[in-house]
Amino acid sequence: MAVALRIEGVNIPMNKHISIGLTAIYGIGRPLALRICKELDINPETKGSEITADQEKALRAVISKIETGGDKRRTLIAANQRLMAIKCYRGLRARQKLPRRGQNTRNNSKTVKRVSTTGRVSSEEQS
Repeated sequence: MAVALRIEGVNIPMNKHISIGLTAIYGIGRPLALRICKELDINPETKGSEITADQEKALRAVISKIETGGDKRRTLIAANQRLMAIKCYRGLRARQKLPRRGQNTRNNSKTVKRVSTTGRVSSEEQS
């Protein structure tokens, strides 16, 4: 049995195509995974179990240059906190847990609205 492919602290699925398996790493989506495969001349349809040791080293080298995982999360959180600190529109919407990019809230965002309510039963509903 082949040893699991582990990159950036994430196990890459052995039974999936490498282009799909790389998306298990936070910060790598399908387009970036395909670009990495093309850059390293790896067939995107190669299974994770069929990757050679040299290809694995090359994958690690390329992915280590990309901001992924916890670093990417910290960057996004810091950017969001900066927007809240300067009190711009997007920051205020983020603080209120509402859509930030102009989406309709009359019919959509029901889940967000429900979470933000107090959950108390009004006096009219009790009687």
